[in-house]
Amino acid sequence: MIRPAVVLAFALALVSCASNPPQSVEAPPTLDQLARDYLAVQLAIGEKDPGYVDAYYGPEDLKAQAVAENGQTTLPMLQARVVALDATLAALDVAPGSVDAERVHYLRAILSAAKVRLRMLRGENIAFQDEAEGLFGVRPELIDLATLDPVVERIDALVPGKGPLHERINAWRDRFVIPKDRLRDVIDAAVAECRARTLPHIALPDGERFDLSLVTDKPWGGFNYYQGDYHSVIEINTDLPTRLDRAVDVGCHEAYPGHHVYSTLIERDRVREMGQIEYTLLPLYSPRAIISEGSAEYGVKMAFPGDEQMIFERDVLAPLAGIDGSGIADYYALRKATSDLGPAYYTIAAGYLDKTMNREQVIAAMMKYQLASRDRAEKSLQFLDTYRSYVINYDMGQDLVGKYVDQAGDGDTEESRMARWALFTAILSSPTLPSDLVVEDQG
Repeated sequence: MIRPAVVLAFALALVSCASNPPQSVEAPPTLDQLARDYLAVQLAIGEKDPGYVDAYYGPEDLKAQAVAENGQTTLPMLQARVVALDATLAALDVAPGSVDAERVHYLRAILSAAKVRLRMLRGENIAFQDEAEGLFGVRPELIDLATLDPVVERIDALVPGKGPLHERINAWRDRFVIPKDRLRDVIDAAVAECRARTLPHIALPDGERFDLSLVTDKPWGGFNYYQGDYHSVIEINTDLPTRLDRAVDVGCHEAYPGHHVYSTLIERDRVREMGQIEYTLLPLYSPRAIISEGSAEYGVKMAFPGDEQMIFERDVLAPLAGIDGSGIADYYALRKATSDLGPAYYTIAAGYLDKTMNREQVIAAMMKYQLASRDRAEKSLQFLDTYRSYVINYDMGQDLVGKYVDQAGDGDTEESRMARWALFTAILSSPTLPSDLVVEDQG
């Protein structure tokens, strides 16, 4: 038997349902909607942190909104928005291994870096290694600089003459400085050769193009401002004398197969073909940076394997610059020897940014362990003052990309070269993160 009280309660419930119909449940946001939210908060951060947005060619209304709301937006508000968006992405039900899972993984990695950058903007002091790992997804190793003394002694024996080693080396290297009145012609020739060596391996869309100019008074050596629509604006800084090998290095790095190609492929394959608008924004401080810089650095070796860069400079660029190229083999031997001093830079940068070394100590260390002239050491400090731990992205990124591409072989055969270019192109045309390129050591 059903009790009268239960019947009454049931009847009251029916009346309640009739007078108060159930509210419709709001549909969860789609991944495309969350991608717009991601762009909105990143652009808002960029309004607080000039230079944070390295490139943007997405919806104009989001940019206009970020500008309009900047006065009412605070850093704690932005931190809260980033945390909330990250939590929403984490709660999405996406199939493992799917395109959506890939997008979520990428967005969360970039938002993780944004949290660290916002902590820095709010005044928190973060140690160099922790900052680098938090922003770029890799942790630089620091060394005892004294362990490089034998390397310095070995290089010293290669450079005859008297006086400090860094002065002798820089005086010798300056024999290969490109005269200013020939600089533009040499750089144009270098970029053209970089492009000619890239196009047989990477198909680029019709209409891709760049504008290049020489500038001064910048903290960096070169910069690519990607505009969208397969168009880059490239600037090369000429504050310091430009040596012959710099022309090819910067041509490959900034253009082909470096930054210009990277951004062009992402726009074509991810933004236009797949509609993934999150990739219309390239944040400077993110794990994507080490892929961008690393592939641009390694791109020189892809375009000019073995001794081909040296041969091209000797036979083509040196005559164009009016330079005697007969000693260029020795120049490259010294360049290879000094590369063994590369690990010193992170330790010096950490000492400067963590304030365990003063400015003069840092300059002295750069002259001894980087064999830099004082002018070039001071230019390096200008970069550190502006971009801090971003310095790790070049060499660490090159090592990361290079080790991954080298899985295809040494490149001496046509089959190996094709396989290497295929791996390299796959890195450029997909939302690759550092963790995607980790290659386990064998043996």
